[in-house]
Amino acid sequence: MHSPEKPPGDGRPSQQAPSDSEYAATEPTAIATLADDDVLSDAEAARLIRKIDWHVLPMLFLIYVVAFLDRSNVSNALTMSMPRELGLTGQQPNISLAVFFVPYIVFEIPSNLLMKRLSPHVWLSLCVLGFGVTELCQGFIQGYGGLLATRFFLGLFEAGIFPGSFYLISFWYRRDESQKRFTVYFCSVILASAFGGLLASAIANMDGVRGKSNWRWIFILEGVLTILVAAVSFFCVSDFPHEASWLSEREKQAVLRKTRAGDARLEGKITRRDLVHFFTDPKNYLGAIMYFSVVVPVYAFAYFTPTIVKSLGYDVLQTQLRSVPPFAAAFGLCLVLAYLSDRTDLRLPYVLVSGAILITGLAILLTVHANFSLQYAGICLVCMGALGAGPSVICWYLMNLTGHKERSIGSAWMISFGNTGGILAPFAFLPRDAPSYRLGYSLCMAISVLGIVAAGCYALLVLRERRRLARDGGTNKAHVPSL
Repeated sequence: MHSPEKPPGDGRPSQQAPSDSEYAATEPTAIATLADDDVLSDAEAARLIRKIDWHVLPMLFLIYVVAFLDRSNVSNALTMSMPRELGLTGQQPNISLAVFFVPYIVFEIPSNLLMKRLSPHVWLSLCVLGFGVTELCQGFIQGYGGLLATRFFLGLFEAGIFPGSFYLISFWYRRDESQKRFTVYFCSVILASAFGGLLASAIANMDGVRGKSNWRWIFILEGVLTILVAAVSFFCVSDFPHEASWLSEREKQAVLRKTRAGDARLEGKITRRDLVHFFTDPKNYLGAIMYFSVVVPVYAFAYFTPTIVKSLGYDVLQTQLRSVPPFAAAFGLCLVLAYLSDRTDLRLPYVLVSGAILITGLAILLTVHANFSLQYAGICLVCMGALGAGPSVICWYLMNLTGHKERSIGSAWMISFGNTGGILAPFAFLPRDAPSYRLGYSLCMAISVLGIVAAGCYALLVLRERRRLARDGGTNKAHVPSL
């Protein structure tokens, strides 16, 4: 396969793309038109999309694995001696979880604007370095104040990772290619949750090593890992299509034309008129509510699955190990839904299926209190439903937006609004409610139903817009919102 030359002066090494033989399993026919006399063949289009997959997704996936690991590993530490050593009482652990989301929400939209200005590889690597150093410092805190400070700065530096990555991915793929890629990225949450439990079970045996408690080693070791990832990400994160040094000019134009994204340099700055236009469209509020309904159960169970499992009577080691299977089951469901969603070019049915699985799991946990096996199955269903809905909701909403401006605002808006649920989630499962946690399960149930209602309303508005476009003579298929 031809490897394009890098522009002079670019010191960032290009990743090695797979050989032609590795493209045996190709995407469905995807011809990207460059001009009337310059069309990529099916084989060239398939090679191009595999090349994009190889360069764009792995590093973003790794970054979010360490990001989610760093924000959620406190749930593992709280099942060890951390509360006693720091003197945490009452709702202080819950408050420390919630404080993360204050800067996380506030700085998501500004972060996307900075990423567009500085370029993704610079901005994302700086963010990773920031939360890696903060995570390392968390291993040396001595009290509640130190925990609050480190959680605040962790939220500040992580604010740009999730919306920035989805924003970047949306400019590399067509709508019918997107959900598998969004799912691959979103599965980093699942891997981090599962891997976090396995890692915590191993680190639990390090209690007393060099005079430090095992929970401190969780933060120290994962902080060092994150700093290493930051160094690698500066060289390996891909920028927008028109900036990618590993693409030939012909390939760049193919990507820009097939996604109908245009060149980021042509759209200019976001104006007040752009913001007014965006925030007067009711679909944008419904998209944010859909994501909110996913965030609350995702974070509630990411933070409290170890605590809930421990309440079933398991010791520290068994608690960490039994926190893994629910996320493994969610991973399998995400892959199935991603395949079906891109195959059918539909999102709504899979949002509804995931919602039904989520509500079934919550109903089990609300009504069953003496059957540990059935309760554990309920935890698995909740994780499957919540995490299964995430990629479908994000892909559905984000890929119905067009252009850099709308996607820059939309990705940050949806995720910042949705993540207000991250402030609510830490207070869903309070120690006084153990072991039934009726309040937490009821809250997640109500919000899940709200999400299904929002999805139905969003679908109705999409149908209305599709009818309007058809009545007005239609438009390019890439600009017709999908169901």
